[in-house]
Amino acid sequence: MWKTGAKMTKNQILGILYKKKGEYVLGEKIASEIDISKTKVSDEIKLLINEGYVIDSSDSGYRLMKIPNLPLPYEVRRNLHTQYMGHEIHYFKEVNSTNDVARELAENGAEEGAIVIAESQRSGKGRRGKKWISPSGGLWMTIILRPNVPPTKAPQLTLVTGVAVAKTLNEEYDLDVGIKWPNDILIGDKKVCGILTEVKADMGTIDYVLVGIGIDLNFDVDIFPPKLREGATSLKMELKREIQGATLVQRFLQNFEVTYNQFKEGKFPDILREWRRLSKTIGSYVEVHKKGRTVRGYAVGINKDGILILELDDGTLRKVISGECIHIKRKD
Repeated sequence: MWKTGAKMTKNQILGILYKKKGEYVLGEKIASEIDISKTKVSDEIKLLINEGYVIDSSDSGYRLMKIPNLPLPYEVRRNLHTQYMGHEIHYFKEVNSTNDVARELAENGAEEGAIVIAESQRSGKGRRGKKWISPSGGLWMTIILRPNVPPTKAPQLTLVTGVAVAKTLNEEYDLDVGIKWPNDILIGDKKVCGILTEVKADMGTIDYVLVGIGIDLNFDVDIFPPKLREGATSLKMELKREIQGATLVQRFLQNFEVTYNQFKEGKFPDILREWRRLSKTIGSYVEVHKKGRTVRGYAVGINKDGILILELDDGTLRKVISGECIHIKRKD
């Protein structure tokens, strides 16, 4: 993890090296500019190299040669244009779950818009307690939110997030992106992103909401177990090139802040219309699994609260509040 003091020093050194990119900067000059010793500069340079930065060292000083393709805090903030989203970043090589880390931070007063990013997760969480496979090369992050809305509206944040993710992937990469109810982002008919929303509320008031987002970024899904490969994809596989993780985080946070602010302003109906436009579930024949029960039918719509409406085989309508939704081909 980037600790607060070290993070500030690293950022200052990186700022100097960026300004002189392609040129050597003497250690004495860096030390003088940020009021630390030459030895401290050397130590911090070593830490940056461990993070993945390629920095050449010689008698002429230090020169930044290559930036790692990782969503490191400095890289995310460098071109981030948000009012508050992502201004506080907690970055880890590996964690059990970014939601677990974010929960601890939220309990200790982390502000709205703080995010946790990890290069990999040992025990990533999916819906219904399922494990979310989270290898290096993916984007695993959690956002801490503190909306002043009734707890009953918290589930809408899954749809809000889905719209922001789909919009970002469509704008940045011009892909056939859609949403599968309630929390999956698809490219074509394959899953590329999952969303997990957790809420802590007390006495009718939300304390915080954790929005976990996992995007399959720069790896081949052949590393997944056989049962998961067929229905999964990654951005690298779709685009046949590596994706810049820091840029994707920036664009997503900017889109998410706009959409989330609309939600807080009571404009969820507008967001819901966009969700319906992006939906690949509405109009599909689906199975929804919940607590050992399965219901099948055509997904005819989603109501104002984000509840799925199914037309069952006998023609009756059924509301489905939650569950695992699977798109299937109907056998007539």
